Amino acid sequence: MSRTALLLIDVQDSFTARPYWDEREATPFLACCNALLAGAEAAGLPVVRVFHTDGPEHPDNPFAHASGRVRPLPGLRPVQPALEIEKHRHSALVGTVLPVWLREQRIDRLIVCGIRTEQCCETTTRHASDEGWTVDYCTEATLTFDMDTPDGGRLSAAQIRERTATVLAGRFATLVSVEQALARATESTP
Repeated sequence: MSRTALLLIDVQDSFTARPYWDEREATPFLACCNALLAGAEAAGLPVVRVFHTDGPEHPDNPFAHASGRVRPLPGLRPVQPALEIEKHRHSALVGTVLPVWLREQRIDRLIVCGIRTEQCCETTTRHASDEGWTVDYCTEATLTFDMDTPDGGRLSAAQIRERTATVLAGRFATLVSVEQALARATESTP
């Protein structure tokens, strides 16, 4: 029987200090994350909280502890994680204890949510799939922001989410809503 864990990737206050922060995008994202957390708690699923830290250790760097921003995003439901880790790369599986912990806990399915859709969430998803985990990618519970393209165009956050969903679906992950993620996890919990 399958055992599922929820990966809460980089849902941290650091991003609110970035010039691209968009509260309009963050509000529905937080609602979805909070619904996933509530459902995981109700189902007894382990939650892994991942924080991203990097760069110089000074107060002006929002991803440094000295900034005081390496903490849960305001508005995120309080959670007692089964594991809390810090990562310094895009994949939460690189340079952390996460792969070992997942294997020790006999976790074989991951629900991925967090910030940024096309960056740390997508990279962790691809890596986890390549390492043999089944991944449920909850696009509505990922957050990203508009980006400029190399040729001077502009991609909206919605376009980036669609692109990420397109490249992950059926190859690296199953795309799920919050409700589907929780239903699949509950069906597979021993």
